[in-house]
Amino acid sequence: MSEGANGRPRPAVFLDRDGTIIVDAHYVARPEQVRLIAGAAAAIRRLNGAGLAVVVVTNQSGIARGMFTEAAYEAVRAEVERRLGAEGARIDATYHCPHHPSLTGPCDCRKPGLALYQRAVAELRLDARRSAFVGDRFRDVEPARHFGGLGVLVPSYETPYGDVVRAREEAVVSTTLAAAVDRVLRHAGAD
Repeated sequence: MSEGANGRPRPAVFLDRDGTIIVDAHYVARPEQVRLIAGAAAAIRRLNGAGLAVVVVTNQSGIARGMFTEAAYEAVRAEVERRLGAEGARIDATYHCPHHPSLTGPCDCRKPGLALYQRAVAELRLDARRSAFVGDRFRDVEPARHFGGLGVLVPSYETPYGDVVRAREEAVVSTTLAAAVDRVLRHAGAD
């Protein structure tokens, strides 16, 4: 599904969900809480049109905290995809970490851990080096350093100032997801 027309692994854009695609309402537990960030669907539609895989990787510690169940998470995930689809945008795959270190112990899947990214690369046959890692926290873009990809921070009102400073030194900062997509397309050689 994710191989390019030539059969080679294709690049992907790994997107954070809360604060990047949807408004971060702190533990979104119900579909009716989903609000797309302005321009997110159009940006994802551009990535789809360029042939890049769009993969969401999200920390969902609300599950470990007992704030919502896996079933509630899945209902929200489906609503995000439904709303994006209504605007012509598509998510190729979504991966989530349901853990929280103080409650469930350490894990390899909580961002900036690499387990979910490695799983996506293997399952979808992705070219991680030509991929981009985009989100509103440095933990969302930090995996780019491991894979040799492009890290792009898109600050939201929730982004700690230290994350912005670090991203300016170690990654790229874009003001909007649309501006991030411009950089991503150049990095992937898809523009």
